[in-house]
Amino acid sequence: MISRTLAADLPARAGQHVMIAGWLHRKRRLKSMTFLIVRDRSGLAQAVLTGQAAIEAAAALPEETVIQVEGMVTTSPQAPGGAEITEPVITLLSGPAAPPPFDLYRPSVTAALPAILDGAPATLRHPRLRAPFEISAASAAGFRSALGDLGFTEIYTPKIVESATESGASVFGIDYFGTPAYLAQSPQFYKQALVGVFERVFEVGPVFRAEPHDTARHLAQYTSLDAELGFITDYHDVMAVLREAIAGMVSAAGRNARSAVDLLGLTLPSVPGQIPEIQFTDAQEMLARYTAEDPRGEPDLAPAHERWLCEWALREHGCEFLFVTGYPMAKRPFYTHPDPARPGYSSGFDLLFRGLELVTGGQRLHRCEDYLAALADRGEDPGPYASYLQVFAHGMPPHGGFAIGLERWTARLTGAANIRSVTLFPRDLHRLIP
Repeated sequence: MISRTLAADLPARAGQHVMIAGWLHRKRRLKSMTFLIVRDRSGLAQAVLTGQAAIEAAAALPEETVIQVEGMVTTSPQAPGGAEITEPVITLLSGPAAPPPFDLYRPSVTAALPAILDGAPATLRHPRLRAPFEISAASAAGFRSALGDLGFTEIYTPKIVESATESGASVFGIDYFGTPAYLAQSPQFYKQALVGVFERVFEVGPVFRAEPHDTARHLAQYTSLDAELGFITDYHDVMAVLREAIAGMVSAAGRNARSAVDLLGLTLPSVPGQIPEIQFTDAQEMLARYTAEDPRGEPDLAPAHERWLCEWALREHGCEFLFVTGYPMAKRPFYTHPDPARPGYSSGFDLLFRGLELVTGGQRLHRCEDYLAALADRGEDPGPYASYLQVFAHGMPPHGGFAIGLERWTARLTGAANIRSVTLFPRDLHRLIP
């Protein structure tokens, strides 16, 4: 049997007999011939039908029917990629396809987001709707590669846990063989424990947050890119690793998903050797001085403040990224290490990108007695954390880490107005299917 050729490889096979296979993307009927546009994972290919019997047979084929096409590759400047298949023999590989929710061959997408999400198994075939996920996949591969080069070990941790990872009520409770359990809010406990085994670890996996936010940037399940590293001096060591991870993600998106980047007309960010940073209190002072609001005394930055600070970083430093360091301890998880010079503030950071908080990270507590004191200060019972706390009883180095939301990253790169448009089968307050 003749082996399959991908659409993108046709120009290199001019003068050869080939077989391609894919979805019937579009039919273009002229007076004496019909063009069939076939779509596969690599792009589009064109087949030219001239025989009356073949033209009549093709007329009955609905778009999105899966077909196989055999024929001769002929150079044609007007065809996709500059080559087309002539004298084709068409074989159906599926039954006639039901029509998709909208025409997938049209260059733009006019359907509303709910219709796109409801029909995702078909609508995501549209090249413009598929492109963000190619960028997402390339970014995750870049994350893995960058951390692998820095001596990190990839881990795979449980997503069913005994207690809430981040504390609070934003957890999904489940019945685990008659015992209460939860879907993991993060791999935080496990990646810290495994610093004691591998020193440097990372994970790419789902996390679950039962937060009742019905906004364009929140999901009940998303993909988290987590990293944790030991033997750090302070949180700046973590920021340096994050910078390498981000640079690797941008590079991989430009290299491995170039066609998707070009299709969407994107400009990928430049990642400087050192990302600018500003302390939280200094940022508040600047916001109070130059904006109509005075956020001093607030424990966190509002979305409008994040946008303003990103505009300032771009204007003053020519950078689309900005580290904000030293958030108040009141807004950080209990395992966060306080700043030795300012105990009310954390040894942590957020990374802002194009107007939005993208990453949270910092240095963690690493002594068991410090954890017991932190839980006592918050009025929390250490009992539910017993298996976690035992990790630190056996000796742990100073360590820290960070987490990147992959969907939020992709939304920032692509300029998506709603994070659901760059999420495969999103889960939120209202959506559990498809």
